[in-house]
Amino acid sequence: MRRLLASAALALALSAVPAAAADRLTVLLDWFVNPDHAPLIVARDAGMFAEAGLDVELIAPADPSAPPRLVAAGQGDVAVSYQPQLELAVKEGLPIVRFATLVETPLNTVMALDGGPVKTLADLKGRKVGFSVGGFEDAVLGSMLESVGLKLSDVTLINVNFALTAALVSGQVDAVVGGFRNFEATELELAGRKGRAFFPEENGVPAYDELIYVAAKAKIADPRLPRFVAAVEKATLWMVNHPTEAWEIIRKSDAKLDDELNRRAFFDTLSRFAKRPGALDVGRTERLAAFLKARGLIDTVHPVADYAVSLK
Repeated sequence: MRRLLASAALALALSAVPAAAADRLTVLLDWFVNPDHAPLIVARDAGMFAEAGLDVELIAPADPSAPPRLVAAGQGDVAVSYQPQLELAVKEGLPIVRFATLVETPLNTVMALDGGPVKTLADLKGRKVGFSVGGFEDAVLGSMLESVGLKLSDVTLINVNFALTAALVSGQVDAVVGGFRNFEATELELAGRKGRAFFPEENGVPAYDELIYVAAKAKIADPRLPRFVAAVEKATLWMVNHPTEAWEIIRKSDAKLDDELNRRAFFDTLSRFAKRPGALDVGRTERLAAFLKARGLIDTVHPVADYAVSLK
């Protein structure tokens, strides 16, 4: 009896001790919440972040270009960004460091309508190509055209202001650069059309990580970051093993995600999420930097260790 009373007293005492508060971490997204962010949503809503002692807030930016700058200025802990944009940020002297990968393959494409006049990249000669953001997209398109003996000056570039699918369907342009293979391709199908995609990594552009996580260089030793990476990895592997259950979590997380476009985008992206998000491929990073230098977007190829790390 004394043992039972002692056990009960101990249990009561322990229940009175508040649980350790989770460490808060803010993640500034690259865009509005979408299936590209699935590992983050699942890690938050299925408890992987909580298990790691983290209280993670996902914040969609008012300006998609701002998160890396905000993190560098201490106005956020982590930013979701793009590997090519990281190289441009390094050129500008922005003190940020890549510490993990979200999407480990390019998503970008050059896309035309299936059944239309553009059946190969060579068919783009003399045609109109829509784009949303200059710089890297120009470099991608220019390199892809050169792979078939053309130049950027052989096409007419038209800024369609992020309305890539609408510009293609309406006939405003003959092709677009920057349409994602996991989103715009499905958007076209749901509009009753089918796209023909040409992939950069198959046509003169080195493979790269589409989406990455960056932090301020001064805070790269933050002990929360390895726990964040471990939780994201756990969530990603769980999604691969349980895709249907993962989609249920994602669609319930935000009413705006609960539609056919986002459902298909999630399943199309699933194989592209980094299964080892903390791993760093130095050679691949160097090849992209060399490509950007050759295209005139950066002046110097910096040592990878200056702006990318693998956390232990």
